[in-house]
Amino acid sequence: MRPEDCGRSVGSAGDGAEEWLLECDFTGEDLPGLRVAVGECAAWAGLTEPRWGEFVLAVNEIASNAVEHGGGRGCLTLRRCRGELECRIADEGPGFPESVIPEILPGLDGAHAGRGLWLARMVTDRLVIGGGATGAADAVSAAGAAGATGATNGSNDAAGAVVTLAVRM
Repeated sequence: MRPEDCGRSVGSAGDGAEEWLLECDFTGEDLPGLRVAVGECAAWAGLTEPRWGEFVLAVNEIASNAVEHGGGRGCLTLRRCRGELECRIADEGPGFPESVIPEILPGLDGAHAGRGLWLARMVTDRLVIGGGATGAADAVSAAGAAGATGATNGSNDAAGAVVTLAVRM
């Protein structure tokens, strides 16, 4: 995690097509630093409040889930692409289908799990769940995000979950 590397481009970022901001492996011990690095890179990329705080919170929830349920570690990739700030988190866990995300706030419906996934879905414009033993690759649009569909990660035979979340810039 090196926030000073924010904005180091891979390929042509001049046309706004793609700019890699951060790529790192992490464990539970790294989560506080990961939040800082994602926040600094998101600010550098031009994301402002309130979306900045919502995005950092959503990334933290998914990264925490990767540590807790996905083998104790994960890999994060953050990039600016086609008017979005996109974060992809992959882990080595069993994976899960989109259906595990509660429709209403967990606790109100009797569910005791899923609050982080629910929150990430609510505050992002695009949330894509892929990989895992189930082969799930489901796109979920955040409430109020008209027309946001998202694409799958293109790999249904990956071991572990791959969660991609994005917000429009």
